[in-house]
Amino acid sequence: MIYPENFEIKIGFAQVREMLSELCLSPLGRHFVNRMAFLNRHDLVERLLQQTDEFKQLLESDAEIPLQHYYDATAYLDRAAIEGSYLDVSAFFEIKMSLRTIRDSLRFISEAEEGKYEALKELGANVSVERSLLAALDKVVDDAGAVRDDATPELQRLKRDLIAQQAVLRKTISSILRHAKNEGWTPSDVEPTIRGGRLVIPVIAEHKRRIKGLIHDESNTGQTVYIEPESIFELNNDIKDLENAYHRELIRILMSLTSTLRHHIPELRKAYQYLGLLDFIRAKAAFARRVEASKPRLQKYPLINWKQAFHPLLYLAHRPIGKPTVPMDLELNQEQRILLISGPNAGGKSVSLKTVGLLQYMLQCGLLIPAEDGSEAGIFHDIFIDIGDEQSIENDLSTYSSHLTNMKKFVTVADKRSLVLIDEFGTGTEPILGGAIAEAVLQTLNESKVYGVITTHYTNLKNYAERTPGIVNGAMRYDHKHLQPLYQLEIGKPGSSFAIEIAQKIGLPKHIIDRASKLVGKDKIRYDRLLEELETEKQELEKKTREAAKLEEKLKRQVKDYSDLKNFLEDSKQEIMREAKGKAKLLLKDANQKIESTIQQIKQSQAEKEKTKEARRELETFAQEVRKEEPRPAHKRIANGSIKEGDHVALVGQDSVGQVVNIKGKTAEVLFGGLKTIVKVDNLERVEGQVAKQKKARAESDGGGYSRGMNMTQRMADFASTLDIRGEYAEDALTKVMNFTDEALMLGIPEIKIIHGRGNGVLRQVVRDYLHSLPEVASVGNEATERGGDGATLAVLK
Repeated sequence: MIYPENFEIKIGFAQVREMLSELCLSPLGRHFVNRMAFLNRHDLVERLLQQTDEFKQLLESDAEIPLQHYYDATAYLDRAAIEGSYLDVSAFFEIKMSLRTIRDSLRFISEAEEGKYEALKELGANVSVERSLLAALDKVVDDAGAVRDDATPELQRLKRDLIAQQAVLRKTISSILRHAKNEGWTPSDVEPTIRGGRLVIPVIAEHKRRIKGLIHDESNTGQTVYIEPESIFELNNDIKDLENAYHRELIRILMSLTSTLRHHIPELRKAYQYLGLLDFIRAKAAFARRVEASKPRLQKYPLINWKQAFHPLLYLAHRPIGKPTVPMDLELNQEQRILLISGPNAGGKSVSLKTVGLLQYMLQCGLLIPAEDGSEAGIFHDIFIDIGDEQSIENDLSTYSSHLTNMKKFVTVADKRSLVLIDEFGTGTEPILGGAIAEAVLQTLNESKVYGVITTHYTNLKNYAERTPGIVNGAMRYDHKHLQPLYQLEIGKPGSSFAIEIAQKIGLPKHIIDRASKLVGKDKIRYDRLLEELETEKQELEKKTREAAKLEEKLKRQVKDYSDLKNFLEDSKQEIMREAKGKAKLLLKDANQKIESTIQQIKQSQAEKEKTKEARRELETFAQEVRKEEPRPAHKRIANGSIKEGDHVALVGQDSVGQVVNIKGKTAEVLFGGLKTIVKVDNLERVEGQVAKQKKARAESDGGGYSRGMNMTQRMADFASTLDIRGEYAEDALTKVMNFTDEALMLGIPEIKIIHGRGNGVLRQVVRDYLHSLPEVASVGNEATERGGDGATLAVLK
């Protein structure tokens, strides 16, 4: 039950209904908007909400669901149902295009992936549009709404003959008109025109006897007459006969098509009902997007548990001017059924009450509500509202009497499944008596387990709510320093009306305010002062909470920055080590090449003394340059003495210093930089002295070698891990493979690919024999089939 009769107007739902009508694409959808009503069946409300929510998802996904040609063809179906009648071309065009929209919509929704749009799929489960009917319509009417010339062979023939005769007619009359213009019988700028369905030419009245023919009409001034020349009588007659024949054939086609349509009328009525529902649901979804509404979890019992809910009409009014709409959290359940809201005038009490009424009514009409995810809502069987001045001169009811009439309805009809909304409870009469009656009514409503939201200024009602289970106080928050409302609903404590403070702000004389304070009494002033202090303390606490939250957020950012920096340093360490290994490999390769070059020179010079000495000098010079790359550490070697864990040691004859991690028998595990190495103890010397200086020197030398590290990094970045040797001689190919593999090993490349092709298999055999001979190669095999198969060799390096 909804009370009173003008409930929708009072609550603002009439405006929502009007907006939905404007969002509809056709009268079909508007028909369902007008029929929309309050429902108290959980399963039905849940289905309507699900349909709207799914269509909202469709709109948000920008899916290409058909949104055109939502024509209402129900009147055409009624006309077509009459035996012997036929529809015109425009009617068939609308039927064709709307049926196509229905068919496309059904296909689009039904083809959605499983689990999506289930409610919309169910909506169209029993709806179908015969493909043969659409084909019959499309054969006669094109997508522009015109009759197709080839609808039937006879129509096509008549159209062709008509065009031919019209061409002959135009040619003949153009010749006559040109002669008349040359003779001055007709104005020079005129063209043939139609009068009485016949083609005629305009002739100056004084020359009308010059042209033999039939006068069909004259101009308003009488200076021009319209003559059908005698020579085109027969042509015009022929064209008229062809037009009549064309029209008769068209009528025959339309009657036949109407007869075909007549057999499908029952299923078409269901199809157009589906189209109307689709339009209606689309409008509800569009409205939901406009007010940022969503679907709450729906329960079968009375419940309100809304998070950040707001009044949709207020939101739409505020948005264009950039004014925020303050949301509210609200919970009404079996333990807390009635909310009593107090606070100053113009503080938002009535808006909060109307928000509750409007959102619950929208919900049970199948509309989504503007509340955040996680909200819950239940089903009420009745909604009663008492709001505004219902004074009636005709019924001789005063304002207070009308309120009492409503209260009578509430206490006699409302029960545990009812939602009661009362604005300014108890006003309209002497405050003490009005407050007493209001308290008695509130007690009765509470005993009936009614749910409700009530606004009031009466202190006795606030006190009653404070001590009575099932009722909870709520307050509209107020900034008492600036004397302005905050429009925020706070549940758990009553609010002050701030009447004295507002009177001071307005500028009422001080002696009047002082006198009013004395008349009210100290207890009342103390009570309001206490509420005021509570509000002040709450605002201070919220301020400190916000500050603490900011500090916590700042701390989180700093912890994250520290963690990121730590990770960066770890990554940098690994990169530096990798570059150092690369440099060592590169240096080793250069040294090997230099040695090989020296040996080659000695061999080629056939061991001539001077040549040999010169080659050795060059090698010695190169060795000195290599030594310059790394400054010798300043530490003292101690050959004698046992080596134990933790000692700093160096390999005999080497400069690198490491630290002993573990000793097992005659072997030691030594950490050189970031690498652990197993070394015989006899090959180690313990070192002492300026180890720290050695590390410093290394750090400085790293700085000096930055450009070389950068070169190494650049070489790694530029290295291509694929070598193509197809078409090479085996000897040349092997040389390229050797150099390519050496460089990959030096740079620490994990995997290389050599493309040799299939051919007779010689290159493949040479490449793989060489790779198998290298201990640094972990595995050798074919590339994947789709990337070359046995025409390429893939080698994984250690």
